[in-house]
Amino acid sequence: MGVWRIGTDTLAQSRFTVSALTETLASFHALEKRRTVPGRRLPTAAQTAAYRARLAADPVVALFVRTALRRNWIPDFMSPPPRPEDRTFHDEIRWVRQTPAAVALAELATAPGEAVPPELAVPDLSIRVADLLHWVWSHTVRPDWPNRRRVFEADIVARTHQISTGGWAAALSGMRQGMRWLGDGRLQINTHDHPPRDLGDAQLLFIPSTTPRGWVAWDQPQRYAVVYPCAGLLSDIGQDTVPYALKALLGPVRARVLSQLDTPKSTTQLVALNGYGLGTVGRHLKVLLDARLVRRRRSGRSVLYYRTPAGNQLVGVQSTAEHFTDPGPTADRGRPERSKHQ
Repeated sequence: MGVWRIGTDTLAQSRFTVSALTETLASFHALEKRRTVPGRRLPTAAQTAAYRARLAADPVVALFVRTALRRNWIPDFMSPPPRPEDRTFHDEIRWVRQTPAAVALAELATAPGEAVPPELAVPDLSIRVADLLHWVWSHTVRPDWPNRRRVFEADIVARTHQISTGGWAAALSGMRQGMRWLGDGRLQINTHDHPPRDLGDAQLLFIPSTTPRGWVAWDQPQRYAVVYPCAGLLSDIGQDTVPYALKALLGPVRARVLSQLDTPKSTTQLVALNGYGLGTVGRHLKVLLDARLVRRRRSGRSVLYYRTPAGNQLVGVQSTAEHFTDPGPTADRGRPERSKHQ
């Protein structure tokens, strides 16, 4: 099994972060594999067709993709862990673009399976790969990146809270399939038969993504990363799944907050999920508390909110009603909302 040896200081100084390039790689895999995974969004038919056309326009990149993604393997240079100074996708993709072609080919040669096709020995291989990832970012991730980022940030809040209450062992063991804390400074990252790695004083990052399984990445010896499936509302990213009737009854913000409290969440998590201000979320929670649709309880340093039976019944009734009735294009439904803080 794959085991990382992690010192106490390295684990204590590890951190969660969000990576636009990592999410682009997850979308790249989704475009290529087209696997149906519960709770994960698939690319649309139009996005898939456009992706196929993009590959057909560059046979070298198409051959690279077939070579690189065999047996669920990906070259290191495509997935560098983000550096502290990286703030945007463009900051992260530059490291892919600057990789020497010889290094990219050498990494391909370490993949299991057949030898590297000679057609890939082109001087601008890394630039072509970076251009493909930039295309994936522009067409499948960037349009709803703010929404995805909020969901990832909410997941990080939940993971951090889990560490503060249950310790690293509990947080790591449930992070991705095959990963668990073995104790004595040993982190099992997967069940593959690989020799142990000693991380020494390296920076260790944990990165949420829409990937169904996750992966590990490194830029030895400075940075290592664990990419894990986000446990947030992934199927709802970029979508409004709150029943119309519930929004009409409670107002759009209160309806969304109530819908999201199927599991206990803190105010900080709700802010990250929705993008509303702390005061706005707090005011709507107060109304829901007074109406006895939600309750709250303290957990460590956080206050968690959750739906009462009455709140569950209200959301359930409105969701069920939406399946049987359609308000139709009424005048009220066609009017824009007066304020997003309504």
